[in-house]
Amino acid sequence: MSKEYNKANPAKTVKVTFKESKPGEKEYQVTVPAGSTILQAAIAAGVHLQSACGGKGTCGKCRVILEEKDRRGTLPEESKYLNSEQIAKGTVLACKRTVESDLTVFLIEQKDAYDRKTELEAEHDYDLSPLIQKHVLQVDIPNTQDQRSDWERLTAKLPAIKKPFNFNRSIAAKLPQILRAASYQVTGVTAGNELLAVEPGDTRNSSYGLAIDIGTTTVVVYLLNLINGKIMARRALTNPQQGAGADVLSRISYVTENPAGLTQLQSQVIEALNQMIADICREKGINPEHIYHAVAVGNTTMSHLFLGIDPTYLAPAPFVPCFRQAVTVKAAELGLKILDNGLVTVLPLVAGYVGSDTVGVMLAGKVDELQGIHLLVDIGTNGEMVLVGKGRILTCSTAAGPAFEGAGIKFGMRAAEGAIERVRINKDVELEVIGQDKGKIRGICGSGLIDAVAQMYKAGIITAEGRMPNSLSNLAKLPPSLRRRVLNNNGYREFVLAWKEQSATGENITITQKDIRALQLAKGAVLAGIRILMKRLGVKIEDIDQIHLAGAFGNYINKESALTIGLLPQVSPSKIKSIGNAAGNGAQMALLSTVEMAKATFLAQKAEHIELSAEKDFQDEFLNALALEQNY
Repeated sequence: MSKEYNKANPAKTVKVTFKESKPGEKEYQVTVPAGSTILQAAIAAGVHLQSACGGKGTCGKCRVILEEKDRRGTLPEESKYLNSEQIAKGTVLACKRTVESDLTVFLIEQKDAYDRKTELEAEHDYDLSPLIQKHVLQVDIPNTQDQRSDWERLTAKLPAIKKPFNFNRSIAAKLPQILRAASYQVTGVTAGNELLAVEPGDTRNSSYGLAIDIGTTTVVVYLLNLINGKIMARRALTNPQQGAGADVLSRISYVTENPAGLTQLQSQVIEALNQMIADICREKGINPEHIYHAVAVGNTTMSHLFLGIDPTYLAPAPFVPCFRQAVTVKAAELGLKILDNGLVTVLPLVAGYVGSDTVGVMLAGKVDELQGIHLLVDIGTNGEMVLVGKGRILTCSTAAGPAFEGAGIKFGMRAAEGAIERVRINKDVELEVIGQDKGKIRGICGSGLIDAVAQMYKAGIITAEGRMPNSLSNLAKLPPSLRRRVLNNNGYREFVLAWKEQSATGENITITQKDIRALQLAKGAVLAGIRILMKRLGVKIEDIDQIHLAGAFGNYINKESALTIGLLPQVSPSKIKSIGNAAGNGAQMALLSTVEMAKATFLAQKAEHIELSAEKDFQDEFLNALALEQNY
């Protein structure tokens, strides 16, 4: 949160109107205390603005446009991150501009490629045994000889269980009318010993559930048919909490410093989910009340925010979560727009920074069945690693930072239309851009950044320490086509990937020395964590049978580039494979199988968490892992 928020005057309020860049698009209005920043107003309004730094003014991503009368000059932070053409157009940084009177803000179009994550499902071999069951019942008609209550006569027809069904007031309130209108033929919907719904007639063919992957960057929803286990639809959206920061620590700080922060961030993710659920149901012609169970995964902070639980004490050591066990609540309690009595289950957590998403990865990766030594890596704003072997499961998490998501990088962006995703350097630079046929280049995403740095190292543009040429003699060693791409920008070297003529922003798209350093810090933290796990398990690189890369990032990353920059242990590329969106796949498995649901708890409890901040060797391993070329 920026400092300006503390100067807000709660006695005076102002209205902020956000307008999309295209005419006729939706407008958003919100009333906030005078002195709030535009970014804080956007968060309150549910408007999605990028803010990798959480409103500190150090990333330059939260760009919006103001009318000339509202600009009041250019701020130092804007001069640093915006070019003259952008400033002339009215572009400002939302986190540094305070609102003192009613204001209209124009949003800059953001393009995303959500299908890159939703396309990554994998087939899994497990028994289909969902918690949700439907039973068609012919309930006895009451008479003078049978004066049992409606509840008694209904539950008597349900399959025998160890203890009576829990009484549900909301079902009972409508039960007399439902029974009589349906001539006492109804369908009972159960979850264990709980009755979730009573529906008139035979509704066995309508039984659905949701698998939800709440990522720090992207939220993904899968609609599944509980009868046959098939995925019927999928949706993804950028996590709307990004306005509070690109990483979990920024969002925890937002909650800690803002009295309404927890409510805001929970509401944002619930509203995003409801939007996707409504879209899916409309497309498939499904009644949302026929969605009876949702299983969610996310890192520990995202799980807390989803449930509306204060994550404050995850930030300081000893990083204690409020809960670790699997948690099930009613959908109405969260405001999730499925059956009110429907169940929402968050899979168990391992530790403060190893969440239910990692449990989902372990479940999908069938770590309890693997033979030999296997490493599972899920890289995002955090890097979670799981090392399996010798009858043990070791886990750790490291703050990789947002570089892998394209944040914190000068021209970094999510994997979206206009993002450079592949780089090859031979005599000159060759680029592959997402949606290349649809427009100009906007920036570079994580997989493109790894490619670029790996290729720059192989071409001799940077050293193993990640340094660009700083002398004419070093530059002279490069071919002329590459030499001209090494620029001096106010004393700092940068390498041009795309010239301004190719750029949507009208400026050169470059890799800076600072960008390379950010990637080194991120990949160094991941590799150091892996090495600590290997030490704890007592294994060497040659002992590793397989490295499993999870998530969209793991699917699109170039394996050779990852090895070149030293992101992963130096194994043969043939030992590295992608396992898709394993966290989301694990949520699906738990939704569709009570056996897999129970296994999730077993794996979470068996996992041995290694807290890297308490490891005396971690700092040395981290420093050794910064170099691009790794010899062990």
